[in-house]
Formats: sequence, C-alpha cells, structure tokens
Amino acid sequence: MCHRLPIALGKGSDLEKAFATAALVYNNSADPDGKLSKAETKTLLQTQFMNFIQGQESKPKYQEIISALDEDKDNKIDFEDFMILLLSLALMSDLLQEIRNVRTTK
Repeated sequence: MCHRLPIALGKGSDLEKAFATAALVYNNSADPDGKLSKAETKTLLQTQFMNFIQGQESKPKYQEIISALDEDKDNKIDFEDFMILLLSLALMSDLLQEIRNVRTTK
C-alpha cells in the first residue's frame, strides 16, 4: 500500500493529491494512536487552513466549532472528525465562494 502514496501525491488527480495532503498533514501531527487533542486540532486548523477561516470569526457556526475545541481538551479528535471540521469550515468560508467564481480551462 505504501507504493500508492507517491502516486496519490505525484501522479494522482487533483482531488487525490488534495486528500493525500490533508491526510499527511493530519498524520504528521497526530499521536501514536492517530488522534489529535482538541487544542492541537485548533492549532492545526489555524495554521494550515488559515486562508479558509480568515474573516469567519464573527460567524456563529465558526464560533461554535472553535468553542467546542476549547472545551474539554482531554478529548481527542480522530481523522474522520478532523475532516468533518475541515469540510464544515470550508463550506462556510468566503474563500469558497471566491473559488466557485473562478473557472479554469484545461
């Protein structure tokens, strides 16, 4: 299975590369059990996803997500929960709307 990783990162489709990158970023920060503390999750989102969350601080859903990460720091986040957070933040982002307005040609 390890031989597939270079394909996903190098020769894979744009979506495969994006997903592989998200998985690698998560795995590089996760503990040996493959989980992140809520505080680590918050830091990872703020440093690795900053352009998507920039300007979202006043939105109630953003505040709800970040507040949940500030509470009970002993709880751990697994990869599935991390991807749900990532997707939730991306969907409410102003940057997503800007991306939708851009058309690329190949």
